[in-house]
Amino acid sequence: MRSLVKSNQQFRKAITKLPLGVSSNFRYWGDEKTIYAKRGKGARLWDIDDNEYIDYRLAYGPAILGYADPRVDEAARAGMEIGGVFALATELEYLVASRISKMVPAAELVRFSNSGTEAVMAALRVARAYTGKDGHIVLEGGYHGVFNEVLWYADVEEWEPANGEPEVLAYSEGVPAITRRLFHSAPLNDANAIEDVFKKHADRIGAFLIEPIMGNCCGIAATQQYMKDVRGLCDRHDVLMIIDEVKTGFRVAKGGAQQLYGVKADLCTFAKAMGNGYPISVVAGREDAMRCIGDGVVHGGTFTGHSVSLAAANKTLEILDETDALEKIERYGKSLQQGLSRILNARGIRHSFAGHPSMSGLFFNEVAPKDYRAWLDSDYEFYDNLAQELLELGILVEPDSREPWFMCEAHDVKCLAETLDKFERAVDITLKKLPPVSKQTNTG
Repeated sequence: MRSLVKSNQQFRKAITKLPLGVSSNFRYWGDEKTIYAKRGKGARLWDIDDNEYIDYRLAYGPAILGYADPRVDEAARAGMEIGGVFALATELEYLVASRISKMVPAAELVRFSNSGTEAVMAALRVARAYTGKDGHIVLEGGYHGVFNEVLWYADVEEWEPANGEPEVLAYSEGVPAITRRLFHSAPLNDANAIEDVFKKHADRIGAFLIEPIMGNCCGIAATQQYMKDVRGLCDRHDVLMIIDEVKTGFRVAKGGAQQLYGVKADLCTFAKAMGNGYPISVVAGREDAMRCIGDGVVHGGTFTGHSVSLAAANKTLEILDETDALEKIERYGKSLQQGLSRILNARGIRHSFAGHPSMSGLFFNEVAPKDYRAWLDSDYEFYDNLAQELLELGILVEPDSREPWFMCEAHDVKCLAETLDKFERAVDITLKKLPPVSKQTNTG
């Protein structure tokens, strides 16, 4: 049985100095369940109680090569010797920007920031300046960071279809009500709904924000046709298409989701995987739009272009671009899905996967949802209980079924075998406690 004695002790100390005892709301799992990490190496993580986990959260995706990758860390140490950050530019900025432009054709010009939130904020600012329109569309279930203009969501969990459309609510207290006027939403994979919003509000909408594979919504993915359709609608209505690749960028393909879908963004954002855990992000896009920066649009920050993060990103992108790392990660993800399916099929449990093998969602329904509304059709209560049992056995997945499982290059055959063994045990334990509503019935 896993012990959290030291984590519990740490929580009681941390809560006296930190709200919720942590530096991010998402790291708080409860007063007696919050885990404090000690170290990570490869695909594994150890907490301060020395519990060992095979990690499929990977800090919500950044550790694409694995924790403490020696190639990246060596580059980061060389970056330290440059001096950190200056009130001046460095040569590294151009080198990394050139690499990104090579990998992502839409990234004609590049600007660096420190987080995904900062990158999306900058993209929206550019879109507003370029179009002269302040509003934006965010798809239901989409997540684009923690700033006021995007902290609105469709309340699908409390939604009754018979009562009309889901209510749009603020994600947090303190979000100014006035920002609701800028926010419009529609379900994923419904181009007609987007067209309806444009018909009503196109004179006020300057940006269409989309995660083609939803990083905070179980990996639910857009269809090829939908991406083509909304690309055309944005062109027709003078709206900039912002493809948010904070999670998919340099993960699902060398050129990100845009490469998978064959769709070119007007503006795009990258963060997590590009530095293998070192803090760095990018807003990039069409030259004519990006030239707004410096020609009216303000963008910057004291720690933007930090030499350590740039050096880490330069090495990470080199590895992803010039080796078979991404193919290896995808193969592992497919092998994991096949193994999980064998276990679930043997027990007659209907299931499906959404997203990409490198960041996929597991659903307890035979058809993966096409949008956030359909997420309700999954037996997420069974998932949540299963996730807890996996945690007790040393397999770290997000307790909430809306977060995908992330793969990294360091996941190996030993990880796979151990994961499948413990997954089988966790399923059987969960079945005894909570039979799934998605269990297949015998029709023979």
